[in-house]
Amino acid sequence: MVKRRRFLQQSLKGVAAFAATGTTGVAAAFASPKAVVKATANVPVVLSTWDFGMAANKGAWEVLSKGGRAVDAVEAGVRITEAEGTNLTVGYGGLPDREGRVTLDACIMDDKYGCGSVMCIENIMHPISVARLVMEKTPHVILVGDGAQQFALANGFKKQNLLTPTAEKAYKEWLKTSKYSPVMNIENKANPKSKDHMPGGKYNHDTIGMIALDQQGNIGGACTTSGMAYKMRGRVGDSPVIGAGLYVDNEVGGATATGVGEEVIRIVGSHLIVELMRQGAKPEQACRDAVDRIIKRSPSKAKDLQVGFLAINKLGEYGAFCIQPGFSYAVKSNTEDQMHPGNSYYTK
Repeated sequence: MVKRRRFLQQSLKGVAAFAATGTTGVAAAFASPKAVVKATANVPVVLSTWDFGMAANKGAWEVLSKGGRAVDAVEAGVRITEAEGTNLTVGYGGLPDREGRVTLDACIMDDKYGCGSVMCIENIMHPISVARLVMEKTPHVILVGDGAQQFALANGFKKQNLLTPTAEKAYKEWLKTSKYSPVMNIENKANPKSKDHMPGGKYNHDTIGMIALDQQGNIGGACTTSGMAYKMRGRVGDSPVIGAGLYVDNEVGGATATGVGEEVIRIVGSHLIVELMRQGAKPEQACRDAVDRIIKRSPSKAKDLQVGFLAINKLGEYGAFCIQPGFSYAVKSNTEDQMHPGNSYYTK
């Protein structure tokens, strides 16, 4: 949690802002009127994890730039990555579990606390859109496995094989040893001779998490993945878990996670970050506090793991932090369209 002194300082700033302007809501709690005006000039804005976020952000921007809702934007954006087929960690082309089956996880959350999730769904290209339908058409939050697939098929989705030749080749190579060790970036070491598969390389990514703030000042988020390569049958990480891999509170902001999901789940990472922002922490500091908590609880294990967090608040301020060097995120707004490196606990 934020330190008491910082909390009191932020609280006093909020009181001063309210007294000076009569502003209500979260914006007044942690920003001056001048800061609010400056930040809103950067709205709409969309953020997403890793380098494939650049293409995904463009898809989201098509919605945001026309005044569309944040939740529509994030769905449209991550669908691009799900169908890309050239990465090994999301959607079509994702590496399979240890039985050779590609299972996908995804969740989505809107500005009204609506949320939907699918876990271990197979043969469906766009799990994020199935998660959206779970949110909008069922009384549930989560559907899993065969039930999730049945729901998708009943709503017009088509079955298709998601195991690409590249992923199948990597799987057959893995079968020679069948060694499984959930260390950082295991998915990206299919070709260990290539620096592109190492931390910081162009293939160094897993989950795509995306958060957007639309022209109306509302937030939406999405997260989708094929999970850890060669995982145990039925394993689910943080990506489809509301509060762990993704959380949105339209009064405060949103956060998403990437990396070894078990560690994110243990601290309910994205929800923790949003609550830290509610108490006055800036997005990057909130992400850092979450990383610090992971390291404090498992200091020896954390040295070999990667977890990255990405967050935005209602002012359009954003930030990220990770355990290991190499995590990056993409930002698109009226004023920028670029990648940013995430600061890390450990350095090279």
